[in-house]
Amino acid sequence: MTQVAFLGLGAIGWPMARRVADAGFELTVWNRTAARTRDFAAATKARAATSPADAVRGAEVVVTCLSTSKHVASLLDGADGLLAGLARGALFVDCTSGDPATSARIAERLAAQGVAYIDAPVSGGTSGAEQGTLTVMVGGDRAALDRARPVLASFGKKIVHCGGVGAGDAVKAMNNAMLAIHVWSTGECLAALSRMGVDPRVALDVVNASSGRSNTSENLFPQRVLTRAFPRTFRLALLDKDLGIAAAVAREQNVPSPILQLTAELFRMAHAELGEEADHVEAVRVIERLAGQEIA
Repeated sequence: MTQVAFLGLGAIGWPMARRVADAGFELTVWNRTAARTRDFAAATKARAATSPADAVRGAEVVVTCLSTSKHVASLLDGADGLLAGLARGALFVDCTSGDPATSARIAERLAAQGVAYIDAPVSGGTSGAEQGTLTVMVGGDRAALDRARPVLASFGKKIVHCGGVGAGDAVKAMNNAMLAIHVWSTGECLAALSRMGVDPRVALDVVNASSGRSNTSENLFPQRVLTRAFPRTFRLALLDKDLGIAAAVAREQNVPSPILQLTAELFRMAHAELGEEADHVEAVRVIERLAGQEIA
């Protein structure tokens, strides 16, 4: 039985790890908040680790799902760090929505210890994690992906090899940048139509039968903006981070990207105004404030 270590039991990490446990892998878990580690172990047959080194000791596959690449890098060193526990020949699967440059540095350090690395950020939210239908975007060696595939398949329905190390991170960031652009542009359009007296429900009915439709117009706005529910499934703070990564990738590749750069600035402003816990779709509240018009 493959021994798996899973580090990072946040909003999406918990259901992902639960899928790994339910798939029958011998699982060890670790989270910065020890109580969350203990709670997960109590709810499953997983072993609760006391440190990153303890978590990965003896593991054949290590999965990390943290907020940023810097958080992953911060776990590498020290007596209780990952490098102190990782065995030569292990495979490191980083499901963090990270940045390509830091992922490359992590991969280099792990390679020096004989550990393979792939970046494997996911898309699909907490519901996708719970249902095992996430999309997994993989950067790294294809042979390493093949080794990781049985574990990835426990929570991912679509697993795509995107290229070398960092490619998965880049594709995930650009995907989320497109999401952000859709949210902001849909918000501006509906605010203007609402000001004219057009019912946003009528407007969305037309848009969703026409060329302007998107997941944002078909699902996010009807379910969250028009109902004013704004369930907190994906934090605005994380989308702000992903936009920063996407904007940086475009600049590094010398690709003119005025819309992407502007959207990154707008979501940085929304993040600063709405705080750390706001959902990503709540950025619409900032659009409404600037327009002086609620979309309703």
